[in-house]
Order: sequence, then structure tokens, then C-alpha cells
Amino acid sequence: MPPYRLHYFPESGNSYKLALMLTLCGQEFELVWTDFGGGVTRTAKWREAVNEMGEIPVLEDGGHRLTQTAPILLRLAERFGKFGGTDEAERFEVLRWLFWDNHKLTGYMATYRFQRAFTPSPDPQVLAFLRKRLDDFLGILEAHLRDREFMVGNQATIADLSMIGYLLFPKEESGYDFARTHPAVSKWLARVAALPGWRAPYDLLPGKRLRRFI
Repeated sequence: MPPYRLHYFPESGNSYKLALMLTLCGQEFELVWTDFGGGVTRTAKWREAVNEMGEIPVLEDGGHRLTQTAPILLRLAERFGKFGGTDEAERFEVLRWLFWDNHKLTGYMATYRFQRAFTPSPDPQVLAFLRKRLDDFLGILEAHLRDREFMVGNQATIADLSMIGYLLFPKEESGYDFARTHPAVSKWLARVAALPGWRAPYDLLPGKRLRRFI
């Protein structure tokens, strides 16, 4: 039996971050598909049994259920000695970008993409607000990456693995064509995708998909 079990659904960028980290670290894991679209994570039974926060992903590790993607990435980086930064300065930068990603980039992109692609009648004003915020955050990312190979230092870290989580899904879902609008971001995504063992989101996360409305 694999040492890890990952509760996920295929469209979850946060699930992808953990699946990719485990894969790049050479770890086997069992996938536990979760009926997010059916509302199971909002039930009291599921929250009591799996995650009191009502969120996916959940990583089972040695009998413990771990939640919140960023601290899990930090735990795995420390455990396997990979993607954690090479010194104190880099580790601080990793944390700085992880916090920014969770609060800004992932937080808004996950919401925007879900509303845009997986909601039958999204509010145009809500989409416009989210898009404006995302344009700002992606502009910050583009500027940071113009003269860097990766987010921190000269090699990939969990900051990169976190920040790509929602950017590598099909452009039809996000509505962003990064090759055209954000060339530095696009080249960075290609560098991450060139890491040995890398796999695309829907390749790593199979299973029944949410209905897409675009």
C-alpha cells in the first residue's frame, strides 16, 4: 500500500501541487477521488471524517490527515530535501512567495477559473472584478520572471510548484493565453514542465470531471 493517500478532484490546482510534488520526489501515492461537484465536502459527515475545514486536498501521511497545501509542501520539502531552497535567504523567499501565492495568485485564479468555466451563469461583474485583480498579480509575476529562471534562486522550489498550480490547466478554462500575454510567465511554465518526471494536471489527476460550461 502506498505511504500516501491524496483526496482530490481533477480540477483542483491545489491537489495538483501535492500530486506533482510527490511525483517529482519519486513517491507513490493512492488517489482518492472526491465528489466536490456533488457537494460532499460541504456535508457534516465528510468534514467530520476527512477535513473539518471542508476543503480539498487532504493528504493522508502515516495515519495523519494533513490539510492546507502550503504547509504540506513545506513538510514534504523538508522530508525529502528537495525544492526547499538552498540557504536561509532562499527559504525566506520561498515562504514569502508561498504566502503571496496563497493570498493573491492562487486565491483569485482558483475562484475566477471556477466561476468562468464550471459555473453555468457566472455574474459578469464578479468575473470582471476577479480578472482585474488577476491581471495585476500576473503582471507582478511577469516582471519578477523577466530576468529569472525560477521564482527563487537558480532551481525550482515549492514556490514554483505552488504558483503553477492553477496556471497549467487548459487556457480554455482560465481564459489566459500566457504565450501571448505574459511571455516570461509562459517560458517559466515551460521550464517547470521540463523538470524530470513532470506530468500535466489532468494526467496526474484522472477521474470523473466537473461539467465545463465553456
